[in-house]
Amino acid sequence: MESWEMREWHAEFLDACNRHDLDAVREFIDPAVRRAHLPAGADAWIADLEDLFRGFPDWRWKRIHILVEDDRLAVHLRGSGTHHGAYLGIAATRRHINVAEFAIYRVAKGRIVEYSSLAEDVGAQLRP
Repeated sequence: MESWEMREWHAEFLDACNRHDLDAVREFIDPAVRRAHLPAGADAWIADLEDLFRGFPDWRWKRIHILVEDDRLAVHLRGSGTHHGAYLGIAATRRHINVAEFAIYRVAKGRIVEYSSLAEDVGAQLRP
């Protein structure tokens, strides 16, 4: 994909995430995706998103910056939502959380095959 196509591809991926449309999200993820320091596979990624969306039904990401080089994207995101359901074993606090995330994706044939990220700890913001 060309650089502009990768940017457009990521916008579509982020839109699916922000709609909480897990079937659409799955279409962007390779079934055997490798995630740094997290369980591999699309099923594990989708399960993590289900947990997040259950705890934060209004969770959304906003793209701040994106850099494209060959088959890789480096993306700075802001994620936010209100804690209305249990998450990480913590009962709903009704707190609004806002976190920074820096992610790197490697894309092949229109699907994420490798992913790593660094994000602020959501759980730390929920604990007293």
